[in-house]
Amino acid sequence: RDGAASVIGRPLPDLRGYVLDERLVPVPPGVPGELYVAGPGLARGYLNRPATSAERFVADPYGPAGQRMYRTGDVVRRRTDGTLEYIGRADHQVQVRGFRIEPGEIEAALVRHPQVADAAVVARTEPGAEPGHGVRLVGYVAPAAGAAPRPADVTGHLRALLPEHMVPSAVVVLDELPLTANGKLDRAA
Repeated sequence: RDGAASVIGRPLPDLRGYVLDERLVPVPPGVPGELYVAGPGLARGYLNRPATSAERFVADPYGPAGQRMYRTGDVVRRRTDGTLEYIGRADHQVQVRGFRIEPGEIEAALVRHPQVADAAVVARTEPGAEPGHGVRLVGYVAPAAGAAPRPADVTGHLRALLPEHMVPSAVVVLDELPLTANGKLDRAA
């Protein structure tokens, strides 16, 4: 990652793109939400996978009666110019102290630090904590070439960009982030 936002553009002419919260209400520009796609160019579902189709293809409350929209699972924010900026995946959302948090949004802020090349954020549960309690965020960063980021500096950088509830309680510097055999981030490691 180079720290630049990942702009994905605008919906195709025969599709509508909605940025919605968990109640399917549109969010204002600049606020993260899940991307839903609707319109005549939309597929009807997954072949021979009715359960997955029912989960992903939901009623479109903003289109003509009977229309469906596709829940992409992508968390985006609409810029003031109407383009969409990719933040991360909704299936990685965590709840910490009553706040729903998208780790990808924190990761995007981490890689904006000039000494950070790559980042991952995970929710860790304190040993012995009751279910749903004792969850804290931990940020893992890999340094840019020749850099040696200090955790305190990275945390200060995040405090200038994010609300306090999104700032990880710890930042750990690794030589590189662990990857699976397929080259994807290994969050479990």
